Amino acid sequence: MSDQGLTDEAAAEACKDGDPITQDFMMQQTMLRVKDPVKSLDFYTRILGMTLLQKFDFPSMRFSLYFLGYEDKKEIPADKKDRTAWTFSRRATIELTHNWGSETDDSQSYHNGNSDPRGFGHIGIAVPDVYAACKLFEKQGVTFVKKPDDGKMKGLAFIQDPDGYWIEILSPNNMVSITS
Repeated sequence: MSDQGLTDEAAAEACKDGDPITQDFMMQQTMLRVKDPVKSLDFYTRILGMTLLQKFDFPSMRFSLYFLGYEDKKEIPADKKDRTAWTFSRRATIELTHNWGSETDDSQSYHNGNSDPRGFGHIGIAVPDVYAACKLFEKQGVTFVKKPDDGKMKGLAFIQDPDGYWIEILSPNNMVSITS
């Protein structure tokens, strides 16, 4: 391996076919811990346009889970068992985990993975027009890490949610010029 990353050939060589059972696997969720569910739910629904798919409370362990995604509210089943199976069959959802009481704990915050020690980096949201989305985000007072014309990679942005997690805002059609 070089100090410039893997060659295309080496990357292809490192990738192997999974066991046939994996053909029906899918990316279902990414979990983020949140300090204040009111602020986070407002951000992910009003700012990013996601839909709350289902909420689960675990009183004995003092936490709640909120599943959000880009789904039509009219398609969410009314029956709780049907809704649960439906929720966990959606692709690429966000699971917000709220440990009760964290919203009133001034010392509580979560590491976003973008400072040392580095780890988790961001989630990505595809939008039709990065510039139009960022104009809306500016009006809504969203915190920017990178605006679309900042830095070397033009046409994509990074914003932060209420807990400081980074969210990449990209347009699929623009990614061809960015990655070339």
